Amino acid sequence: MAEQKGFGFGLGKMKEIAEAFKKAQQVQAGAQQLQEELEQMQISGTSSDNLVEVVVSGNQEPLNVKISADAMSKTAEELSLLTLEAMTSAYQTSTQTMRERMEDLTSGLNIPGM
Repeated sequence: MAEQKGFGFGLGKMKEIAEAFKKAQQVQAGAQQLQEELEQMQISGTSSDNLVEVVVSGNQEPLNVKISADAMSKTAEELSLLTLEAMTSAYQTSTQTMRERMEDLTSGLNIPGM
């Protein structure tokens, strides 16, 4: 009966594991850089009538709200809805930007769920 040595990994598997670790380190460095870039981004969203604009970072941190003087003729409820519409627009754009940047970062990797 032949005696097995080691963990059953051949040299080919060791190279694959080493390459996977190398890619993981590259992704980690890229993710850190991406995080810094997202923090510096300013993404705006507006209401459909352009009376309200909301600006968020690439990480969806609220940065600014601009309400047009023309919006002052709106009721409180209408203004609330316009603000919500602008916030939703900014959030969706920010989320899409983050998703696209993460896909760029992880492209070529065969990581389940990404």
